[in-house]
Amino acid sequence: MNRTAVVFSPKYYRHNPGRGHPESAKRLRRIANELEKSKLRGVENWQFVKPEKARLEDVELVHGTEYIQLVEAVCKSGGGLLDLEDTVASPESFEVALYAVGGTLKAVNLVIEKKFRNAFALVRPPGHHAGKYSACGFCIFNNIAIVAEYLLKKFKLKRVLILDIDAHHGNGTQEAFYETSKVLYVSLHQDPRGFPGTGFIDEIGGSEGLGYNVNVPLPFRTGDQTYLKAINEVVKPVIRQYKPQFILVSAGLDGHYTDPVASLSLSASCYQEVYETIVNLASEMCEGKLVSVLEGGYSLNFVGKIATAAIAKMSGTFYNVDDKAPAIRERVREQGEKVIEETKKVQKAFWNIN
Repeated sequence: MNRTAVVFSPKYYRHNPGRGHPESAKRLRRIANELEKSKLRGVENWQFVKPEKARLEDVELVHGTEYIQLVEAVCKSGGGLLDLEDTVASPESFEVALYAVGGTLKAVNLVIEKKFRNAFALVRPPGHHAGKYSACGFCIFNNIAIVAEYLLKKFKLKRVLILDIDAHHGNGTQEAFYETSKVLYVSLHQDPRGFPGTGFIDEIGGSEGLGYNVNVPLPFRTGDQTYLKAINEVVKPVIRQYKPQFILVSAGLDGHYTDPVASLSLSASCYQEVYETIVNLASEMCEGKLVSVLEGGYSLNFVGKIATAAIAKMSGTFYNVDDKAPAIRERVREQGEKVIEETKKVQKAFWNIN
């Protein structure tokens, strides 16, 4: 079996939110260029795979028909704002968004069909902020929520994990699965009070989903040490007890200390450690079945290196990232430790956490 599929197409460059918008095609170009020029390109452990276009019924697994029609109409009329803030569509954005959903579905199918052990969907526009009836935070259709629903309905899975490592809380994804135990949503993110206003410790799911929603809202400028502590002391124990049949990762790469949109202070080396943990958990829990889906990540100097480092870990290939973690203030570290302890206290009602 081939190791890693990287689902990608230059079609994704055609979504154009406008000059100066951080979610530009440049970020994906940097990733594709780094993959092409790095020594990673010379190995056979991974390969590019072209996406397919999603059907409207695929998008309707999560989104309302009226919203889908609205996005199409805005694009046909020349594009414009899809929300009250910064989610902008261009004339080709509707079709590109369908390819983003389709690319993510393609990644999942390749893994389910055992053509690849795992896959990374290098798609845009991103998705985890998009709600059933709304665009939000640069996101049009919620790619990862759609494929999670697809896994539940098409393949009758009963335990799907979504691990969200974007610097911003995935409010749309949380909303989609808040009342089900069939999807465990775990998110590590920066303080969400400014945006998106969700993702607090006490948001633990409702109804049948009570206990299946885990948020770790870390303070601004949190560094590697605290982030990895949260992974080791909260995320890993919960995942091991849940025993997912498939792991999906909302791969926000915007936690890096140079990112212009987010406010965490992680190094590229931290992402390597996170992905090593994810790959090991997938091997341990679900025969390696793992799909990572690109979300945020806006540092043009580092997003290509971080994504390549992640794909290297997924494909078992060596890739060196020389990136020194910045110094973290003691007060921030203490606040982070407090958040981790508070999260444990709340989640101990549902999981065995030390």
